[in-house]
Amino acid sequence: MTAVLFDFSGTLCRIESVDSWLRAVLTEADLTLPEAELAETAQALERSGALPGGSTPAHVPRELAELWATRDSSAERHRAAYTGLSRQVPLPDAQLHDALYDRHRTPAAWAPYPDAVEVLRTLREGGIGVGVVSNIGWDLRPVFREHGLDPFVDSYTLSYEHGVQKPDPRLFAAACAALGADPRDTLMVGDERRADGGAAALGCRVHFVDPLPVAERPDSLRPILGMVG
Repeated sequence: MTAVLFDFSGTLCRIESVDSWLRAVLTEADLTLPEAELAETAQALERSGALPGGSTPAHVPRELAELWATRDSSAERHRAAYTGLSRQVPLPDAQLHDALYDRHRTPAAWAPYPDAVEVLRTLREGGIGVGVVSNIGWDLRPVFREHGLDPFVDSYTLSYEHGVQKPDPRLFAAACAALGADPRDTLMVGDERRADGGAAALGCRVHFVDPLPVAERPDSLRPILGMVG
């Protein structure tokens, strides 16, 4: 292998909990909810799937179905899809729906997995090209810079910048091209079998990790180092 492509959410980094997400936005807005109501609201947001990188929606409303299916193809569609899900849940101020969306795009909302920096650094030091390929509707580069991952990433291939989303092979082809890598000599690492598995259509080898909370997944990325030697 001469290159490794990584997914972002659930692979290299993990989004905060819905409870933490909601509390941060309420604090920023100088609003409070009784603990029981806050817990109920967080649970409703969790079921709705309104937190990008969090739980899959238990149900996508019919009016959002088409938007949801193509949410990662543009910044506008991504915001509309997730705020649309959020608006299924009553909040004390209507502006909080956009505030929740904006919160999830901040570095503070994300944490790298414990072995992420070590693995990326070791790959780069070993002459392996490192790329990030993500279904996303916003620029994740500031997250990588803030958490010390960016120095070890050669390229970012983001769905909203290309107008196509995984598992479309065109996104993986663009990611390989950005690294000057032959797909047949490239490993794709991700947490979603359908989306990330699309790389196999190009001849990439694919390896999956579980999108567990950060504290529960200390070293799932380390085996990659033994796959590229």
